[in-house]
Amino acid sequence: MYMRMQENFSGCRVLAYCLMGNHVHLLLEVPPLAAGGLSDEELLKRLRAICPEGVVAEVAKELREARQKVREGLAHETLVTRIHERFTYRMHDLGEFMKTLLQRFTRWFNAMHKRTGTLWESRFKSVLVEDGIASQTMAAYIDLNPVRAGMVPDPADYRWSSYGEAMGGGPRGDGKKARAGLVRAIMAHKGYEADARLWPGGVSKRYRMILLEEGEEKLRDVVSKAGKVEVNVVRKGMRKAAVGAEMERLQRSRDVALGKMLRCRVRYFTDGAVIGSRVFVDEVFRLCRDRFGGTRKDGARKLRGNGAAAAGTLWSIRDLKKGIE
Repeated sequence: MYMRMQENFSGCRVLAYCLMGNHVHLLLEVPPLAAGGLSDEELLKRLRAICPEGVVAEVAKELREARQKVREGLAHETLVTRIHERFTYRMHDLGEFMKTLLQRFTRWFNAMHKRTGTLWESRFKSVLVEDGIASQTMAAYIDLNPVRAGMVPDPADYRWSSYGEAMGGGPRGDGKKARAGLVRAIMAHKGYEADARLWPGGVSKRYRMILLEEGEEKLRDVVSKAGKVEVNVVRKGMRKAAVGAEMERLQRSRDVALGKMLRCRVRYFTDGAVIGSRVFVDEVFRLCRDRFGGTRKDGARKLRGNGAAAAGTLWSIRDLKKGIE
């Protein structure tokens, strides 16, 4: 609930998420604030996501009075701008999104469990992720958290994740927000907007294939009583009823290895700092050249250890040497 409230207020988009017992994973898109800023109506709409109606009414009154003074020549337009800036500095900003979300959750958790003090061990870690294969791989890695932890055999069975919400609707809605986020994560490189109506059919099937693929298919011929041969697809670790006809053989052998990789903990996805194509990572390195040593010539580093299946497709700006298996 707090995550969606903050999403509606901040303008940041939650593309994928998974709430585990002691940590949370989020894939966020942080678009810039529109060049012309927000209209008064849009500002008030966003405030309603996190503020009581009484607070919103007071801000609305303040804006009306400021606009009236500007029209009468009694004040400069900056009077209205300053009202907007009291709230917009917290929008379209990763740090502010996480700060508010974690603070609100901590207050709720402390009240529920009659405790005080901090809840989170340390500051959140972030990784810059490129559109395309990087974003869809990261989304799948996040949604597969409960499968890797042995909590469920199928990511659709875990309700506290983007995929679980997209498939089951969640306790407070129809899963529209989750489906829209996953559409954006999977298809952003093709210019798709975050539209839940695009989820049925090809997009949902493509993502399901990514989630379920973990190795080579085993085909077993079963002779029925009628003498006909049926082919069943068997996959290790997944419920047979959950796969079968919905799965297709992936076109490239690299995709099979990628599926295996997603079943493992890949430290690059939490500590890699920047993840994407070689061109993308090198461009980020160029823009942030002053943050690196003078002897370093480029930014892209091949993934190793559990991430090696994506080497050559995905690159990291950090060359991790320990704890990558």
